[in-house]
Amino acid sequence: VGKKVQAIYLWWHKPVIDKELLRSLPNLKVIANSGVGMDHLDLKLIASFGVKMANAPRAVSSTTADTGMALLLASARRLVEVHNISISPSMDYCEADILGIKVAGATLGIIGMGRIGYKIAVRAKAFEMNILYHNRTQRKVQEEQAIDATYCKKIDSLLQQADFVMLVVSLTPQTHKLIGKRELELMKPTATLINISRGAVVDQEALVAALQTGVIRAAALDVTSPEPLPRDHALLKLKNVIITPHLGIKTDKATYMITEEAVENILAALNGLPLPSEVLPS
Repeated sequence: VGKKVQAIYLWWHKPVIDKELLRSLPNLKVIANSGVGMDHLDLKLIASFGVKMANAPRAVSSTTADTGMALLLASARRLVEVHNISISPSMDYCEADILGIKVAGATLGIIGMGRIGYKIAVRAKAFEMNILYHNRTQRKVQEEQAIDATYCKKIDSLLQQADFVMLVVSLTPQTHKLIGKRELELMKPTATLINISRGAVVDQEALVAALQTGVIRAAALDVTSPEPLPRDHALLKLKNVIITPHLGIKTDKATYMITEEAVENILAALNGLPLPSEVLPS
């Protein structure tokens, strides 16, 4: 049926798009991805076959922002630890050992102020947080004023000031291991790293060492590299880490909206119209 296929809807990186598949589908016009990140695709290879690509940024931004804030709050108030205490047979604990971090008045540093990053800032403002952000381009003044956000041209400045650092960047060669040993050492020893982008944006070996030695307070990760981690990985043994299995977009409504957005892009491509969420190779 290869000659009949004109569109592919990718769900959770499947099917794998390689040269062999593209050659077998001579009438393929569009590939629609179920999410924002396109790092699992060779965009230049796909474009060389004359195939258009689209993602689903509108459908996932609010849900992913919710996940980021959930991780921030869970880590700050040590929800996983205290849940385990609450269901333990003895409930043997010392209150001093479960003290959390106050979120109101704390400084959130957002690295990547795109659609999702901005929605995180909106939520953080409601929690009375001070907001810093680093991005390739600065937001418009009115957008900054709406959320009381301050632009940090240098990532180092943000890392040195933030109580919580939220990673919301796409995975590219420039952002691969963006946060490594040097960057972690710039952070406050009381700071928390939250990653909702891609696991490879962080040097995980450096993160393990930083968490074990108190370079930073804690980490909350919705993404790792690989996913899932090997069951003997050091990150899984640390009490100051929360790990979730890439929950970012996983709600019933978001799943439905992603499919709607993908279908919208597919129909546009098949009818020779501009794709609402077209992604071009860089």
